[in-house]
Amino acid sequence: MDKLKMHSPDLSQENIAKLRELFPGCVTEAHGETTGKLRLAVDFDQLRQELSNHIVEGPQERYRLDWPGKREALALANTPITKTLRPCREESVDFGAAKNLFIEGDNLEALKLIQDVYLGQIKMIYIDPPYNTGNEFIYRDSFASVQTTQEVVSGERTEKGLRLVANKETNGRFHSDWLNMMLPRLRLCRHLLREDGLLFISMGDTEIGTLRSICDEVFGTSNFEGHIHWRRRHNQPNDPTKMIGVVAEHILSYSRDKAALKESGVGKVALTGSFSNPDNDPRGAWASKPWRVGSNQNGSKYTITTLSGEQIKGEWMGERATYEALLKDNRIYFPDGGRGAPRKKYFESEREEEGQCATNWWPHDQFGHNQEGNSVLTEIFSGEKNVFSNPKPPRLIKNLMDIANCKDGDIVLDFFLGSASSYHACRQYPFRVRFIGAQIPEPLSNDITDHQPAIKICNSLGLPLNMASISSERMRRVDKLTGLANNSRGFRVLKVDTSNMKDIYYRPDDLKQSDLLNMADNVKEDRTAEDLLFQVLVDWGVDLTLPIRRETVWNKTVFFVDDNALVACFERDVTEELVKELASHKPLRVVFRDNGFVSDAVKINVEQIFRQLSPTTEVKTL
Repeated sequence: MDKLKMHSPDLSQENIAKLRELFPGCVTEAHGETTGKLRLAVDFDQLRQELSNHIVEGPQERYRLDWPGKREALALANTPITKTLRPCREESVDFGAAKNLFIEGDNLEALKLIQDVYLGQIKMIYIDPPYNTGNEFIYRDSFASVQTTQEVVSGERTEKGLRLVANKETNGRFHSDWLNMMLPRLRLCRHLLREDGLLFISMGDTEIGTLRSICDEVFGTSNFEGHIHWRRRHNQPNDPTKMIGVVAEHILSYSRDKAALKESGVGKVALTGSFSNPDNDPRGAWASKPWRVGSNQNGSKYTITTLSGEQIKGEWMGERATYEALLKDNRIYFPDGGRGAPRKKYFESEREEEGQCATNWWPHDQFGHNQEGNSVLTEIFSGEKNVFSNPKPPRLIKNLMDIANCKDGDIVLDFFLGSASSYHACRQYPFRVRFIGAQIPEPLSNDITDHQPAIKICNSLGLPLNMASISSERMRRVDKLTGLANNSRGFRVLKVDTSNMKDIYYRPDDLKQSDLLNMADNVKEDRTAEDLLFQVLVDWGVDLTLPIRRETVWNKTVFFVDDNALVACFERDVTEELVKELASHKPLRVVFRDNGFVSDAVKINVEQIFRQLSPTTEVKTL
């Protein structure tokens, strides 16, 4: 039986495998420097020969964005990790039925761990990363580099690589540090997007230029969809220290594949307009929009006669039969005393259903503002103010979901979850979308004034003093709000942690004779069967929200994931009778502990039993 790999995908090996499909003669095998095992490797001399004069080498000038640490950041995105996601039922809401996930931990590690599970499945990603103002938290990557080592010596980082000081603008690495943080995360999130998926990134002025450049590099300039300017303030600033007051923020949008997005359909935002009822329509106040199609659009060609008897030829929004039905229903309006081109009436109660193409200017009265975001958060936390700095209003993100055209079953991801406004928007959304959020447990400090309201809430509820506690608590409170019962509620809490497997599982070549006693079991003593189950789900790429049923079979605990999608037994002394019983369920996958069988004979017979009773089952051990 094969053993599960128990680490996140090795993206460099997957990329080389894709290259082999195009240039099989350019890929060979070589011994890994650390493990000594055979790995795929690129023969760059042969690849240069294949590409002939299409390759760019050396110092030759070309258009690109470079900065110190970029190579390490690219390597970081591809490097596999031996961590896992551990379930936490006591912090979850409706763990058994929940279709949403809250992942507590470093979001780079979270993105790596869900690569196999949700590859190409995410419809929309919204993130609100640090704006790099020089005064706030910068995400903590602990990858080894000369720069990191120097920062440990200088006291800027702990020995584990965690940053101890702000990334000040006077620091020569001001932009480089931020770019090194963002680049690997953007590369990983691109893999998760569906072909018709969309990425939205909120950003301030400082890094908007560099963000556009690295997004162009990761997603391709052809997949740039727009640069939205959102007025985040509802009042006019009056700061004498600034020449230009900041009232707007930026939202960049990129598609995974522009053609696939266009084919699947782009959504619209709610219509605006001045509503009135000049003709006393019993359906109430209404506004109107042109029935003629816009420029560069195709419509149905026919002639319309106005109320004044004039005939207008043109291309229209719908077929003639549709027009006639609307006219009969008093939904066609002719302005200018009946002489103007026809317009379609839409009622105030229908503005959500009608919709219009989004523009790159989003005013605060239609899309919300920071004060609204604060007010919503204050209400959720029972009047406690300033629990989180500058939370986004849920209706801003809801409108992004509208133009992403999210529907039932689609997945929305936010891996800089923060105040969890994105989860709030999903729960208010009219369709049953699924949600995945990730937030690092950034410690709350008594020395920081802005943290005091959050600390007060955590202390009152007995929660750990970190930002992830605030994120998940808001999600719990949102689930309790009235009026949201029509949407899928609840979420599973999963926490990034070290592997469930002992080091002997990953580095057997490093064993000494004195370590032999530890080889009796390759699973850490403090890990539960459910911990092992979720590491198997991650390793096998199985949806982490599938229903899980626990049964006792032949006096052993057995997990059934989505009935027969996966069956797992991590007990010891597994007998042939139990193996045959599990095979009778004909699961797609089954997994046992490597040392969990009652005898070597049973272990040897497992594959033969499944080959006879359930030949399509994939059998593995850990």
